[in-house]
Amino acid sequence: MASSDVHVRICEQEILKYDLEIKALIQDITECTGPQSKLTELNADVKKSFHNLRLRIQDLEQMAMEQDKESDKQALISQVEGHRKQMLSNQTVWRKANLASKLSIDNMEKQALLNGADSTVRQRKMTKEGLAQTTSDITENLMSISRMMAQQVQQSEETMTSLATSSRTIQETNEEFKTMTGTIQLGRKLITKYNRRELTDKLLIFLALALFLATVLYILKKRLFPFL
Repeated sequence: MASSDVHVRICEQEILKYDLEIKALIQDITECTGPQSKLTELNADVKKSFHNLRLRIQDLEQMAMEQDKESDKQALISQVEGHRKQMLSNQTVWRKANLASKLSIDNMEKQALLNGADSTVRQRKMTKEGLAQTTSDITENLMSISRMMAQQVQQSEETMTSLATSSRTIQETNEEFKTMTGTIQLGRKLITKYNRRELTDKLLIFLALALFLATVLYILKKRLFPFL
């Protein structure tokens, strides 16, 4: 009999434990604002606790049927009925909590969708403005590149013109150098020829002077010394 009382007390303690677990989970469901997966997880825990509670109530009912005294039997059956009524009450509260939580989650999801739609509209507006700004920037960059290319072309043309002018100048200078070279060579020839003629003239002058002196000496000799 003592052993039976111990089993009864253990069973009642477990029934109380599962009852408290169910109440705590129902409170969590009432306060649940999403997401839907969280609500599903809480409901799975409640179902598990209800299953364990139902089994322990059945165990207590079985123990009541096994009591020898009718008074003990009726007392346990009365406890079983009380636990079942409490379980049914918890189930009712559970369903209400689920409805309230689902309604809250639905409202939050709708609000999120509306906010998302507003955000999408704003984002599209910002995207259009961004695209317009980007297009403007690209156009400005292209115009800037075009201007830079035009400047480069102009500078290239000026460079080509300068190179052509420099080429003509170099060519003219080269021609002048050739002319000067020819003039120098001609001058060298003339100087050489002049040097040769000068030498010849000196010889002729020397010979003429020698001839003149010989003639003078001859005349003087004839006049001064006629008898010689």
